[in-house]
Amino acid sequence: MPKKSKQARAREFSPKARQEIYYRDNGNCIFCRRRYHMEGATWLALEIKSAMHYIPRSQNGLGIPQNGALGCQHHHEMMDNGNQGRREEMLEMFREYLQEQYPDWNEEELVYSKWK
Repeated sequence: MPKKSKQARAREFSPKARQEIYYRDNGNCIFCRRRYHMEGATWLALEIKSAMHYIPRSQNGLGIPQNGALGCQHHHEMMDNGNQGRREEMLEMFREYLQEQYPDWNEEELVYSKWK
């Protein structure tokens, strides 16, 4: 298997970053906490948790805790697919959450730059 580029590695959450996100978020999905559109969610989709990017990897979003939060499969898919017209609202909630966690949070610092 070929070695990943520096850019690809920078955009993925490391095990340490995933652990930090998990503990910071108390093992709970940031959207489930607010009971955000739970209709149609299966118990399994609510149980499976993963780190979500605020700025997606496809847009060079870094794999750092300041760019991530814990989400259940139900909400992660809802946000990623955007097919229910809720993506912008979810991103606003996500942004507010990250700003609460990191008072000096800055979106510009969440994007990979070869020159940084």
